[in-house]
Amino acid sequence: MARELRIEIDDEQWAQLQREAHERHEDPTVYAGRVLAQELNKARFLEGSALFLSTPGVREEFASRFGPEPGPTASAA
Repeated sequence: MARELRIEIDDEQWAQLQREAHERHEDPTVYAGRVLAQELNKARFLEGSALFLSTPGVREEFASRFGPEPGPTASAA
C-alpha cells in the first residue's frame, strides 16, 4: 500500500531534483519518490547482508563455496 510522505527541502536541493528529473524525463515528485525508495531498498539489502554474514558459520560456508576473493568484475560497494 502506498503512503504519502511530505518533506521539506531547500531551494538548491529542489533545483537539483528538478534538473535530474528533467534529464530522465520524469516528474520531479515521481523521481524523488523513486530515488527515496531505491535508497531505502539499498539500506535494507545492506542490513540483511550484514545479518546474514553475522550468522555463525555462514561467512565460512560462503567463502568455501564461492571463494574468499572477489571476481574480476567485483567493485567495492
